[in-house]
Amino acid sequence: MSSLAFSVLFVTFLVVTLGVRFWLSSRHIRHVLAHRNAVPAEFAEKIPLYAHQKAADYTVAKTKLGLLTMLVNAAVLIGFTLLGGLQTLSVTLFKLLGSGMVYQLALLASFAFITAVIDLPFDYYKQFVLEAKFGFNKMSLRLFITDLLKNTLVGIVIGLPLTWVILSLMEKSGALWWFYAWIVWSGFQLLMLVLYPTVIAPLFNKFTPLQDENLRTRIESLMQRVGFASKGLFVMDGSKRSAHGNAYFSGFGAAKRIVFFDTLLARLGPQEIEAVLAHELGHFKLKHVIKRIAVMFLLSLGFLALLGYLKTQTWFFTGLGVDPLLIGTNDAMALILFMLALPVFTFLFSPLVSVTSRKHEFEADAFAAKYTDARELVAALVKLYEDNASTLTPDPLHSAFYDSHPPAAVRIQHLLAHR
Repeated sequence: MSSLAFSVLFVTFLVVTLGVRFWLSSRHIRHVLAHRNAVPAEFAEKIPLYAHQKAADYTVAKTKLGLLTMLVNAAVLIGFTLLGGLQTLSVTLFKLLGSGMVYQLALLASFAFITAVIDLPFDYYKQFVLEAKFGFNKMSLRLFITDLLKNTLVGIVIGLPLTWVILSLMEKSGALWWFYAWIVWSGFQLLMLVLYPTVIAPLFNKFTPLQDENLRTRIESLMQRVGFASKGLFVMDGSKRSAHGNAYFSGFGAAKRIVFFDTLLARLGPQEIEAVLAHELGHFKLKHVIKRIAVMFLLSLGFLALLGYLKTQTWFFTGLGVDPLLIGTNDAMALILFMLALPVFTFLFSPLVSVTSRKHEFEADAFAAKYTDARELVAALVKLYEDNASTLTPDPLHSAFYDSHPPAAVRIQHLLAHR
């Protein structure tokens, strides 16, 4: 393929992706606003009109912010690639550092820093303007900055050695470097599943053992019926950042732990909490977690193999606005270009991921209905929809592309069928 042909292909896919995303978001906004003034009949006795309208306004605001973010990210993408931003950055660093490993790590670090700076105003606006407007933000500016610094430090401590290993494999392990890199990457992902709950997550939140003995007894009884062994039951201080509530289990193997947001415990009753947890346990018992990990590993193997081919093709670099180095290695640049280009070419496959995810959600709901009262899960979901300002009337096509969970009305209809 010639570099011109690849440039044209890249721009074509980018324009199509932007067009589809804009069309979907516009449909979503119109659909939500069209149903803003009436609560769907199945929720009319459970959710007041003001809460439904708040959810509609919140959804529209988030979608509009997403459109702006999309346009800015597209401009940044073009600036880095076809307009020569990465080429300029590469030449500047090459003159300062030469073509060795330090240059490659500096190129990746500089790229990460620049994109983080560009994203920062949007992160700030979302947290302190949009979320605050709808009553969800509980984070102080000091905590926002502290989180930013901690994330940066964790990224350096973990990301720098991993990147060095991957780049070393790309340079020194021959044509099958991508397979060796995949082994390292897969091992790293499994290690993070073990370390994240006990080492990384406590850097950002406080986890305390569940103190409510009645609730603990109820949950332990559920786990015994289901056959789930946990390292512990913990409450996370999510309220210091957001009013949103959730529950999840994390870890792998013997390190599994169940975590409740304090906001969730404050809102739901014991039977509702049990039903929500039964849904989460369903994902584990039905091997959804293992299946998702397996798919992630297979996809990463395929993408690394593709990168192994692309990094040897001059048109891949020149077609994206970069002149590859004639001396030294272009591995870091290949990684950056691949990360930039891949979402452009894969977006249209998003519905496949969403379909699988929603199938898993239905299955986990059915599992929860088997071990708890389906009506309790319905009651919990209705409260969470209201508390989190989740729209009850998403555009069906937009939902098919983006939503990992079924629309509220469809999900509850399926649940009530299990009574």
